[in-house]
Amino acid sequence: MELTLTTPAVLFPAISLLLLAYSNRFLHLANLIRQMHGQDITPRIQRQLANLRRRVVLIRYMQEAGVLSFLFCVLTMLALYLGSPALAWWLFGASLLLLGGSLWLSVMEIRISVKALDIHLDEMG
Repeated sequence: MELTLTTPAVLFPAISLLLLAYSNRFLHLANLIRQMHGQDITPRIQRQLANLRRRVVLIRYMQEAGVLSFLFCVLTMLALYLGSPALAWWLFGASLLLLGGSLWLSVMEIRISVKALDIHLDEMG
């Protein structure tokens, strides 16, 4: 299969939307943490804070991997433009691996988010 300039360019909108979704998750968590500031620290709040801390760290790694994936797509296009197809293949492969890693971190963050809801459901009944 031949790698052309359009191949990595196809990922641009997908990665951009993914980064937007990650930013929305981060902003939601930031607002939640700010709302919790100043509350009495109960055992339930401590569990939630630990959960939120893990989620913020995962979102940071998700965003970093997504941005690096985007950068490697750009570098792939540059390598193709400069006539280095072998380098372009390696860069594009790295971009796909980073994108996959970002998506896997997203799955992990979703699982932690579900655990946070479980904390609330446990209290309700």
